Amino acid sequence: MDNNNSMKIIAGVTIGIAIFAIAVVVLVNSDSQSPGQQVNAASLSATESFFDFGVIPMSGGVVEKQYTLTNTGGEKLTIGKVYTSCLCTTASIIESDGTEKGKFGMPGHKGQSTLANSVVEPGESITVNAVYDPAAHGPSGVGLAQRSIYLETDSKETPKVELRLKAMVTN
Repeated sequence: MDNNNSMKIIAGVTIGIAIFAIAVVVLVNSDSQSPGQQVNAASLSATESFFDFGVIPMSGGVVEKQYTLTNTGGEKLTIGKVYTSCLCTTASIIESDGTEKGKFGMPGHKGQSTLANSVVEPGESITVNAVYDPAAHGPSGVGLAQRSIYLETDSKETPKVELRLKAMVTN
């Protein structure tokens, strides 16, 4: 076989491999649904995820903040667990039908449950009611307080959502 024929064979094999590789990439990246039928993954989005109560007196009693969260995806989403960063903070979920779930707190304390099992349908909103007790730590609780509420979901987009609050506690 002469050199010219060998080069043609090598070029043909190379082109064949390249075409095969491109076909594999196209097949792997293609979706069986048409673009108009694609479903967005579930995603839990908060209209506001941080709130500052400002200066609050310890003797003033508990303060509350409601956060609105919406499933902005095209699939249902389940909130499996809800818990807080400190005993001074609790949270509950108010579902779209008005049903209230839990008084969720810091895991492992006061028998606080963290299991919510709350389903949020696509486009549906829920409310998380956060309650902060500035007197929970007694006199040593004066000063800056920064707390969080965590929601663990089955969403690949938002597996854990954090809602934060802040207050400057005075005597």
